[in-house]
Amino acid sequence: MNPSASEYVIDVQNLNKRFGDKHVVNDVSLQVARGEIFGFLGPNGSGKTTSIRLMCGLLTPDSGTGTCLGYDIRRESGQIKRNVGYMTQRFSYWEDLTIRENLDFVARIYQMRNRREAVDRSLESLGLQSRASQLTGSLSGGWKQRLALAACMLHEPQLLLLDEPTAGVDPTARRDFWEELHRLAARGISVLVSTHYMDEAERCHKLAYIAYGKLLAKGTASEVIESQDLQTWAIHGEHLSKLSEQLRATPGVDQTVVFGSALHASGSDHAALERAIRAATEGTSLSVERIDTGLEDVFIYLMSHSKDNFGAPS
Repeated sequence: MNPSASEYVIDVQNLNKRFGDKHVVNDVSLQVARGEIFGFLGPNGSGKTTSIRLMCGLLTPDSGTGTCLGYDIRRESGQIKRNVGYMTQRFSYWEDLTIRENLDFVARIYQMRNRREAVDRSLESLGLQSRASQLTGSLSGGWKQRLALAACMLHEPQLLLLDEPTAGVDPTARRDFWEELHRLAARGISVLVSTHYMDEAERCHKLAYIAYGKLLAKGTASEVIESQDLQTWAIHGEHLSKLSEQLRATPGVDQTVVFGSALHASGSDHAALERAIRAATEGTSLSVERIDTGLEDVFIYLMSHSKDNFGAPS
C-alpha cells in the first residue's frame, strides 16, 4: 500500500537542470517514503548527484516542482538544509584535528546548544569513543567514513544524502556502514545514496536507475529487474571470452558478460536468445542453464543501452 502524501519525505515532479548546453537532469519525477533507503544507480556523468541535490533544495531546478521534508524545494531550501545531513564522495574533514575536535567544529558551525553532549552522543552512537583523541589524518578509510557519518548525524537530520559513501572502503567496513544505515532507517530517517556496488543496491528498499539525465527504471530491485524483461543463460566451460565475442554478434543476444567461471548471455527476445545459445554450444563440452536475471545483468544492460549526453557532470 502506497504511503499518503504526508509520509513522503521527497515528492518531486518533472525536474530539469541544464549546465550550458548539457541537459543534466531531464524531467525526473520521484517519491521517497519516510524511513526508506533509496539507491541511485547509473554510469558516471549520469546526473545522479545533481538529481539528489535538486530534490533536496541544494540546487535550484530550471523547471519542475516538489517538496522535501514538507518544504518547497524552490522557496524553502534554507529549512531543508537545516534538516538534511550531506556526506560527499570526497572526505572533507580536517586531518590535523582529532575526531572529537572535528565533531565539535561541525557542531559550532550548526550553532548547536549543548555541543559537548551532542558530540558525546555522536561518538557513542557510531562507536568512535575509543578513538576520539586520534588525529583524523591517521584513520583508515573505514574510520574516516564513520567520522563523516557521525558529523552528518550531529544535528539529528531527518534525511541523509550520501554520495558514493563507500568508495575505496574495504568490504567489512562497507558491511558495517550499511548495517548502521538500516538502523537509522528503522528510526524513521530516510537515506538517499548513490552507489556502483550491486550488493549495496540490493540492500536498498527502492532503486532508481538514471542514465545521462533520464530516469530509466525505478522500484524495488525485483521490480527493476522485471521491468526490463530480460532472459539470462549461464554458460560454463572453457574459452568463454571467445564465445562471448561470437554470441555478441548473434541476433537475439543483447549482451554477454563474464562472471568468474560463467558467461551470462541476456536478451529481450527470449526465443531468439535460446536459439542462439543452443546453436553456439551444441556439440561442445560447454554446459548451459537458464538462470534468474540479476540486478547486475540489468545494470550492465541499461548502461550499455544508454545514450551519452556528451559527458555531463554527475
